[in-house]
Amino acid sequence: MEQHLHCGRFVLSLRRPLIMGIVNLTDDSFSGDGLLGDVERAIEHGTRLVEEGAHILDLGAESSRPGAQPIPAEQELARLLPVLAGLRHCGVPLSVDTLKPEVMRAALAAGADMINDIAALRMPGALEAVAQSRAAVCLMHMRGVPQTMQQAPDYADVVAEVAAFLAERVAAAEAAGISRNRIVVDPGFGFGKTLEHNLALLRRLAELKPPSLPLLVGLSRKSMLGLLAGRPVGERLYAGIAAAMLALQRGAVILRVHDVAPLRDTIAVWNAVEEL
Repeated sequence: MEQHLHCGRFVLSLRRPLIMGIVNLTDDSFSGDGLLGDVERAIEHGTRLVEEGAHILDLGAESSRPGAQPIPAEQELARLLPVLAGLRHCGVPLSVDTLKPEVMRAALAAGADMINDIAALRMPGALEAVAQSRAAVCLMHMRGVPQTMQQAPDYADVVAEVAAFLAERVAAAEAAGISRNRIVVDPGFGFGKTLEHNLALLRRLAELKPPSLPLLVGLSRKSMLGLLAGRPVGERLYAGIAAAMLALQRGAVILRVHDVAPLRDTIAVWNAVEEL
């Protein structure tokens, strides 16, 4: 039976891979694509990603790169809400990348269709904020916090520990009243993981997905690709496409990326072959 993701105003089929395009509203993006303060350009960027084939837009106004410092909720909302309003009728669900419950509530009230939370709704009030809406939620694994997460992360078995964490957060979300057809999980590549941890997760990605839930993977331009390919952040497109295809082969359904058009073309070939 075909699965669907209930995502605010939208119901998305999960039969084919979905592309989540990144709209970065920060001033210190690791990938150099931050659009802080330029509302018009941010709206144009989001609109272009939809035209290129994005099925979801993910708006983030607080950096979560390694070493990033948190910002006040008021500052995050000042960056976020004008762009959210400007993209409200772009034709695809709008996801908001935040871990703050007060930002979640304001974004949902302004029309967000999904919350993408690197803390997996662990902040006090976060579960309730999403449960009281119709929005989807992405629950991501992160060891530690962005300021310190890459300082010698250690696991006995990274795959088993990430899988157990995701299963626990799914159970917590369901207990709070968030239906299973609104939940997505993300292993959190690069969030408190070494290169070896990331490779183990990618190799055994199928073991991380709780039954009947879509798996989101964000590998675009990340440092693990730079380490593997020997390329700076602006030259990691080909490595990112390879990683995305490996993720699809291992069960990922949603791919969060900066470069939508090349991935859209790659997935068109994937779909044609897989549906023969």
